[in-house]
Amino acid sequence: MLNDPIPPHVDPRKLADRGVTLEGSLPLSDLERLCDPLSDNVGTVQAKFVFERDERKAVVIHSHLDVEVKMVCQRCLELVTLPIHSECSYAVMKEGANTQSLPKGYDVLELGEDPLDLQALIEEELLLALPIVPAHHPEECQQPAGADEPEPSEDEVTRSNPFSVLAQLKRDPNV
Repeated sequence: MLNDPIPPHVDPRKLADRGVTLEGSLPLSDLERLCDPLSDNVGTVQAKFVFERDERKAVVIHSHLDVEVKMVCQRCLELVTLPIHSECSYAVMKEGANTQSLPKGYDVLELGEDPLDLQALIEEELLLALPIVPAHHPEECQQPAGADEPEPSEDEVTRSNPFSVLAQLKRDPNV
């Protein structure tokens, strides 16, 4: 098991033949696309990749990613720290190979002769794991300013109905 900074590029076939496990960290600031929706880029991604061959001798990668990110809560517009956890299992296939025989539970990772860009894989996986609408738990969320003001009752607001003229025309039999 290697416990160092995660290398940017690897050859998954060679690592699977040796049964290597890569475990390490990656600064959040290195993942530019992931940092776009975040309020800051401070933090470290903890990553673990297990490379192996399955019973069919296919190259398989199991990934486990953990990071804490800060985003803007969409309820109260304050910062919220969210733990992001992602686990995925990939079957490495040659580009253009038939993926019909692939067992369920694996995502397809098409790879040519070039090494695998591990940093891009981490970034894609974490982007998919981000919440669509970041928010605090409801009991922890602060109410936005003006939210505790009561709504005006119907007695306080008197609006004319723009369709009242039509109602009168409907009742009049001479029209």
